[in-house]
Amino acid sequence: MTEAPSAVEARLAELGLSLPSVVPPVAAYVPAVRTGDYIYVSGQLPMVSGAMPASGKVGEGEDLVSPEAAKELAGYSALNAIAAATAVLGAGEALVGVVKVVGFVAGAPGFIGIPTVINGASELFGSVFGEAGRHARSAVGVAQLPLDASVEVEAIFLVGAV
Repeated sequence: MTEAPSAVEARLAELGLSLPSVVPPVAAYVPAVRTGDYIYVSGQLPMVSGAMPASGKVGEGEDLVSPEAAKELAGYSALNAIAAATAVLGAGEALVGVVKVVGFVAGAPGFIGIPTVINGASELFGSVFGEAGRHARSAVGVAQLPLDASVEVEAIFLVGAV
């Protein structure tokens, strides 16, 4: 017997997306930890089928990841965060909302469009969770990210009964 898709998986399918496999950690941590009704997801890189579609600093110019491409990468990171959170749910439970998002952007010198890049994650969460996807957020520019990623997204999700 096949288990029915969760509301999150159903909504992702409506958006033409599917829940990816959990990205394995690149260091000494776990992808997600549950405490009470919350799941804390470690920073997720924009991996797609085991590889990053693009990497490097974000900005305008040659040899840089464009802000538009980086915004799309942030959406991939958000999708990976949903996968990591879903992996630690118990039977009869579901993700019911997004509480907090922290996004990191490896920006080129002078790049100030960090919040716009992280909107890629926020917009994906809004599309998947509706009003329950509205969240508190920080968007931070950094000099470098693991594996030369352009973006990294961490999140805190709220858990509820199905």
